[in-house]
Amino acid sequence: MGGSLGFGLTTPNLGGSVATAHAARRRPAVLGDLLPGSLARDAALVAGAAALVGAAAQIAVPLPGTPVPVSGQTFAVLLAGAALGWGRAGLGMAVYLLAGMAGMPWFVDGASGTGAPTLGYVIGFVVAAAAVGRLAERGGDRTPARTVGTMLAGTAIMYAAGVPYLMASLHVGLGRALDLGVTPFLAGDALKVLLAAGLLPAAWKLTGASRDR
Repeated sequence: MGGSLGFGLTTPNLGGSVATAHAARRRPAVLGDLLPGSLARDAALVAGAAALVGAAAQIAVPLPGTPVPVSGQTFAVLLAGAALGWGRAGLGMAVYLLAGMAGMPWFVDGASGTGAPTLGYVIGFVVAAAAVGRLAERGGDRTPARTVGTMLAGTAIMYAAGVPYLMASLHVGLGRALDLGVTPFLAGDALKVLLAAGLLPAAWKLTGASRDR
């Protein structure tokens, strides 16, 4: 209990404040925080995020008339961002990008290097994962409605990076780049967003650690 120090001031309830702060520190911000450990855990999560996206990139279906295939990597990026938070997810995607540019054959269909016209999307993965992670840390994956908004934001960021790169690498205008790199994928993106909106809030409920922010 706080006491008076005179001059109209009171001492704070230090015991309650310490307990509250300790509980806040223990409260997981993202699903990845539920795993025990610290530095070693974070390093494993960063490496795992890069490997997950690299594996998902090998699940690719080419579409006629466009160099951009349908793949599982964008969904993996969104999930990694929400599950790991902005720092670990952004770093994981940076590892994926830089290792692939250096020769690691884990871009779509085992590609690597800097020559693909789809590299802009991969650059966008870094920002998208970090943005989704930040939104998730603020409760953006706790309810289906919030998750939809979070996933749409991440998807928009990937397109915002990928489309200008397509325009530059293929020497086409905005309309043509949208036809090649956005329009064919909107239905699939909607499905990914809805799937994430079901999976992530359900995962929080299963852990028993969900909280509304």
